[in-house]
Amino acid sequence: MDVKVKKLDQKDFDEFLALIGVFEEVFEMKGFKMPGEKHLQTLLAKDGFLVFVALLDGKVVGGLTAYTLQQYYSERPLVYIYDLAVLSNYQRRGIGKMLMEGITTFCKGIGVEEVFVQADQADQHAIAFYQATGGIAEQVVHFYYPLVNPSDQ
Repeated sequence: MDVKVKKLDQKDFDEFLALIGVFEEVFEMKGFKMPGEKHLQTLLAKDGFLVFVALLDGKVVGGLTAYTLQQYYSERPLVYIYDLAVLSNYQRRGIGKMLMEGITTFCKGIGVEEVFVQADQADQHAIAFYQATGGIAEQVVHFYYPLVNPSDQ
């Protein structure tokens, strides 16, 4: 299996759309409505937004998105992995590990202090994956404040 990990830039819009489709399938996002093309192109062009995909024979079979966060405690930024998924038919073949290696290698190269990611306590597969790829678990409680009613979107 010849999988290639690629960091996307603004010219790779179709691969970005394909990755969103992977997220929609893997995360079972019923009723998902794709944001507008202009919004997604603008996001993809931002320096602080990172997208890596795993390609098999030119097809996006997995990927991740991440955000660069500037700190006030340090001059070195942090990177937060927002989503990571691999199509179910391609899971447990090392593709997720390749994606993690891709982003951590890239981040080391640009002087990032730390890469971090959250996993739901109930998602034992994700927790095991992040531990197997060298992640160090830290227990936190995540709070959120919904500002938009989902039916308004």
